[in-house]
Amino acid sequence: MIKSRDKKLPDKEQRPSRKNRILKPRQEKLLLHVSERMAAFESLDDMLAVLVDIATREMDAERGTIFLNDSDTNELYSRVAQGNFQREIRILNNSGVAGHVFTAGQGVIVHDAYTNEHFNRSVDESTGFTTKSILCVPIRTLKGEIIGVAQLLNKRSGQFTNDEFALLEAMTTQAAIALQSTQFVERMKKFRAQEMEFFKIVSDITAEIDLGALLNKVMSEATRMLNAERSTLFLNDEKKGELFSKVGLGLDAIVIRFPNHMGIAGAVFQSGETINIPHAYADLRFNPSFDKKTGYFTRSILCVPVINKSGKTIGVTQVLNKRGGAFTQQDESRLRAFTAQVSIALENAKLFDDIQNMKNYSESMLESMSNGVITLNEDGKIVTCNTAGLQIMKVTPVNILDRPAEAFFTGTNAWVMEKIERVEETRKSDVTMDAELEFGGEKISANLTALPLVNVEKKKLGTMIIIDDISTEKRMKSTMSRYMDPGLADQILAGGEDILGGKSTTATILFSDIRGFTTLTEELGAQGTVSLLNEYFTIMVDCIQKEGGMLDKFIGDAIMAAFGTPVTHDDDDDRAVRAAIGMIRSLNAWNVKRHADGKKPVSMGIGINTDTIVSGNIGSPKRMDYTLIGDGVNLASRLESLCKQYHASILISENTYRRLRGTYRIREVDSVVVKGKTETVAVYEVLDYHDEKTFPNVMEVVNHFRKGLYQYRNGAWDRAIDAFTEALKLHEDEKLCRMYIERCEYLKKSPPGDDWSGVWIMKSK
Repeated sequence: MIKSRDKKLPDKEQRPSRKNRILKPRQEKLLLHVSERMAAFESLDDMLAVLVDIATREMDAERGTIFLNDSDTNELYSRVAQGNFQREIRILNNSGVAGHVFTAGQGVIVHDAYTNEHFNRSVDESTGFTTKSILCVPIRTLKGEIIGVAQLLNKRSGQFTNDEFALLEAMTTQAAIALQSTQFVERMKKFRAQEMEFFKIVSDITAEIDLGALLNKVMSEATRMLNAERSTLFLNDEKKGELFSKVGLGLDAIVIRFPNHMGIAGAVFQSGETINIPHAYADLRFNPSFDKKTGYFTRSILCVPVINKSGKTIGVTQVLNKRGGAFTQQDESRLRAFTAQVSIALENAKLFDDIQNMKNYSESMLESMSNGVITLNEDGKIVTCNTAGLQIMKVTPVNILDRPAEAFFTGTNAWVMEKIERVEETRKSDVTMDAELEFGGEKISANLTALPLVNVEKKKLGTMIIIDDISTEKRMKSTMSRYMDPGLADQILAGGEDILGGKSTTATILFSDIRGFTTLTEELGAQGTVSLLNEYFTIMVDCIQKEGGMLDKFIGDAIMAAFGTPVTHDDDDDRAVRAAIGMIRSLNAWNVKRHADGKKPVSMGIGINTDTIVSGNIGSPKRMDYTLIGDGVNLASRLESLCKQYHASILISENTYRRLRGTYRIREVDSVVVKGKTETVAVYEVLDYHDEKTFPNVMEVVNHFRKGLYQYRNGAWDRAIDAFTEALKLHEDEKLCRMYIERCEYLKKSPPGDDWSGVWIMKSK
């Protein structure tokens, strides 16, 4: 038995000493024969076959295998073995008896394989072969470097001996130089072949300009080149800050997008550093959620940045699951070199893809436009005309394309050429609104815009003409504006067919009503009443629309208008008050004319309130009505009715009063609870329409009235009467003061009680 340096070997394993080994003349002749035979071959496969053949024959073994070490993968590999195996075998260089010999650097003789602690019986189980005895020695160069192992199985007669051990060691040492040099030459040839193939692949890929096809080629070659299962190339979308891929092998070419700082790909993109993960699930940076979603199992990951010639990271390449182990440093280098070579092609393809998408988008946009778009080149020829343009001008592409613009825009349309020439000279756009054009004998109304076309260097490219046919809209708007407010007509035309529905908004509502209208109609008759209303409404609507208000509807002799819907302004409350003042002044001027014609004057009351209301189209698709509803609308109507009781022409609520920006002559007339409500509202009268003749000493009267109102609310009836009386001395026709004097006299006789707060409750509308 041969003992190891520090422990006793198993009974069935011998480690023969290398000392004092003397080869016999026959053995020396055999070694010379080995050298001559191996020198006759240039192929590593042939050398291995010869060495195995001589060794198994001389040692009388059933099988033999030469394993060489692959330093890149830390594996022992064999190209040839006697028996049934004619394929490459790879095992880890620290497993099995062969791995043990390689790592320990000392050969062994194993008489009973199944009792040896290093023997891996699973190989026998998978092949059906039964290993009995083993002779295994390291292949050592003259410098002492171990480059592999030689292994013989099953001595046909007897047991492997120390002499056979020594002979096998001598044979492998004799062959080591040839094996090592041939292995090196083979690696160089393989490397050269890979490089030539690499350059051929790069050349083929960089010739591709279509982004989708390029991505497919890059990923296919990266997968094949690194012997991986899958690979994905992610490019950076700078606008969205996302990494995206249009292709992923094995993922059915789905589009993937995610923020460019997430996951392993995001980490590589942000840092610009390669990440090589041999065991994905053991790395905290790996997110297994995608595996759960797809059912794929990720073992190893290699992710490298894609860097352009300027040193900018434009994406990352991620390769998954190398077959036969983890990704090596050589894999990292090859993938980095590969992506560096194709980065220019990727940028060009991405730019081409962006330009193509922009072109398709522009063409689709032009074709979908309802406006006619015509472009002229720098020579004045018509280059393009979209579908809407062909329809508006009633032509076909053959009749207009490649024709000089001056030959097309003639006669009544000659003014268009003047616009084009002006734009070419000034390099500034020209807009003509509501112009008349004639095509095919029919006249249309259109908004025409002429625009200069220039490149990035401000060099003239031509001219663009945009024709917006407003004929139908103009006719429809003209018709609709006779039945509704023009602003509402614009909104309905813009809204298309889907105009049913409402929205909540803040608006100022104005109600006006003619006083004593029933008596007037009895005196005037039907024709006279219609004539009066037409004249009256014309005057009033002008005042409302002048301030940007919307006429909602006529209700008999009443008018309902809104300020702040459908178009809002910063001063809608002031607009409503100014409209009311204008209405009263216009009414007074109209009454002067009526008086001169021997007709009775017309008087009216106006109520204004600001609140949240609901505005919208109510009805059915066949018949609908735009209306305003809500408590705010009802209060405006109640205020208009209160004008009779307070002898006023314009009453506004405290909601409107608090929002006014302008300065007006206004006085608070009362705090009331209107019919059907429980909340108190302060009511104010607008006096700006008065002059010294219609309301003399107006501000002095207002001051006395305020004093009287203050005493009235405090229950000081006599003091209130005195103040109201002083106001009457300045304006004897001040009916509001007379009304309050009557209230005070009544309340003196019928005291309201201790809970008096000055609030008047209306019993009627």
